[in-house]
Amino acid sequence: MTSLGTFIDVVLHVDRYLVPLIQQYGAVTYLFMFLLIFAETGLVVTPFLPGDSVLFALGALAAVGRLDIGALAALLMTAAVLGNVVNYAIGRGLGPAVFSSDSSRFFRRDYLDRTHEFYERYGAVTVIVARFMPIIRTFVPFVAGIGRMSYPRFFLYNLIGSVAWVALMLSAGYFFGGFPLVRDHFSLVTLAIIAISLLPPVLTALRVRLRSRGTKR
Repeated sequence: MTSLGTFIDVVLHVDRYLVPLIQQYGAVTYLFMFLLIFAETGLVVTPFLPGDSVLFALGALAAVGRLDIGALAALLMTAAVLGNVVNYAIGRGLGPAVFSSDSSRFFRRDYLDRTHEFYERYGAVTVIVARFMPIIRTFVPFVAGIGRMSYPRFFLYNLIGSVAWVALMLSAGYFFGGFPLVRDHFSLVTLAIIAISLLPPVLTALRVRLRSRGTKR
């Protein structure tokens, strides 16, 4: 199986991979999951990590006693919050250095100013809602840092979004993951979660495109 094929199989059937991991490593599994959730948004280069499906599967495994739901919630909420904080710090550190020219085609200073204005105005909604969107959630804190969004505001909404995301996904897995229909069709459930998560930005993009077409006429 190719690397891409293996990755897709892990994403769609993450529950099958977690069980032997727990059996082999026991409590150390909590550390692995902490690092995975942290890396998904803490590192700009790892937006492909399957946070949603992993949280759902962990909730389902907690429901049958393989893991402790309270420990999972506390650790993974912390991982999600810290991941965004690190990503924000990276963006805030790189922003002034990269967007320092007034003549650059892609990294002009006024782009940085516009980003700052956007996050000061819409940062709350952006940071919270993006937490529920795969891939997008990895870049939002980075761009918020680049745009120098006020850190206290960023941290507050990061905390709200991270806690809500982990709580929702773990709870969904805990209460619905044990149903035979869900357990036997986990790959379809995973695809549904991804599709629902990506629906808002897709609809927004379509709305903007249709609006721009209407303006040109």
